[in-house]
Amino acid sequence: MSLRLRLLLTLAPLFILGLAAADAGTYAALQTSLLQGVDKQLVAIDGGVMHVLQNPGGQRPPGGDGGIGQQYAFPAGTYGEFADQSGPLYGGALYGGYVDTTTTSYPVLPATIYKDSNSALTVPGAGTWESYRVYVTPTNQSGTELVAAIPLDGVDSTLSTLLLFEIAISSGITIIVLVVTWLLVRRGMRPLERMGATARSIAAGGLGRRVAPSNERTEVGRLGLALNAMLGQLERAFAERDVTEEKLRHFVSDASHELRTPLTSMRGYAELLQRNPDMTRDDVVLAVRRIEDETRRMGMLVDDLLLLARLDQGRPLDTAPVDLTSMVNDAVSDARAADPGRAVIAHIETPLVVTGDDLRLRQAVANLVRNALVHTPAGSPVEVALLAQNGHAEIDVIDHGPGVPAAQRERIFERFHRADPLRSRDQGGSGLGLSIATAVVSAHGGRISVADTPGGGATFRIELPVTPGTTNDV
Repeated sequence: MSLRLRLLLTLAPLFILGLAAADAGTYAALQTSLLQGVDKQLVAIDGGVMHVLQNPGGQRPPGGDGGIGQQYAFPAGTYGEFADQSGPLYGGALYGGYVDTTTTSYPVLPATIYKDSNSALTVPGAGTWESYRVYVTPTNQSGTELVAAIPLDGVDSTLSTLLLFEIAISSGITIIVLVVTWLLVRRGMRPLERMGATARSIAAGGLGRRVAPSNERTEVGRLGLALNAMLGQLERAFAERDVTEEKLRHFVSDASHELRTPLTSMRGYAELLQRNPDMTRDDVVLAVRRIEDETRRMGMLVDDLLLLARLDQGRPLDTAPVDLTSMVNDAVSDARAADPGRAVIAHIETPLVVTGDDLRLRQAVANLVRNALVHTPAGSPVEVALLAQNGHAEIDVIDHGPGVPAAQRERIFERFHRADPLRSRDQGGSGLGLSIATAVVSAHGGRISVADTPGGGATFRIELPVTPGTTNDV
């Protein structure tokens, strides 16, 4: 069952019950008012009825030559009689000042009428009139009651007419209200239907679509806002998943390519040794050395991949105070030893200590320094600076080479990315150095970036949170 039909089936009975209650209340109020009017008439004619019954003026029909009763104007069908505990005594229909004892139209009084002194009640009628309003009052004679009755056909006719009007009007109003309610509910549900159609389209793959309305004015609009926000998050999540999957495919492809190269070389030299048993000693030594070099290179690549995998999994690193001053000095000394013809200078503004993994941080700094040595012209100076800035320790590796093109700066920290694809792997490495440095620094709550060096070159900057209270104390 649709929500539209459920709403209609819920609202329609409530409206019909409310309308029926209003009609019943109107009917009861008018009935009470009309009966009160009849009761006032009975009270008003009570004395006249008693006088006519006690002085009937003869048994003549209405229209006689006058007499004592002509001063009374009773409603048509007025009936009066005296009664006691044994029942009616005498009386009949009243015409002005006369009593018709032979009338066939009279109220059917209960046997206990004498007990209902000073009260009014409705009783059925016999003959012309269907019902009477009866008023009972005591007389001067002990045990005798005066019964005055007026026909209620006028009241019943008015109430019947009201009932017909109420049925007709209520039926018409009910039909109109049901139709209008159906149209309004249908119109109110239309935005939800549009949302459902949009949701089906989105489920079919159209994540870029959005539901409408989406505003703060209505409940449906606020639902639209919430759905659009959820759809935006889903779209971003799927986009990120696609990007991650694409990166993973590239990573697996690059890793396979990097591993295949040394394996191919090792297989070639092994086959060379196997097929040429008469090789000279120098050729054998060369083949063995090349196999050993490729094995070492493949081992380093595997170690780098394992390190990246551990960092991606969020495995905890060692946490201990790390002396950045000593780290910078050691990195500079290692660079001088690796490239004696190059000026590698350390600039330490203030000794700094951070909390982290000393081995991994040294590896990150060493990768940046090696990157500067590899990708800058021979003999160009390299500077390593340590300073405190905005509550962080900054390690800047500054070179004066060609720099990093703006288009490459966002990708330079990706795995296996090379700014110069033509550079040999022996010279440029596997393309994991900067990505390892990025992962290590991020695991320590820091960040790494690259900017232009004034006058030409690139400046790689590591920012690490400083351990409180450790500045200038090493």
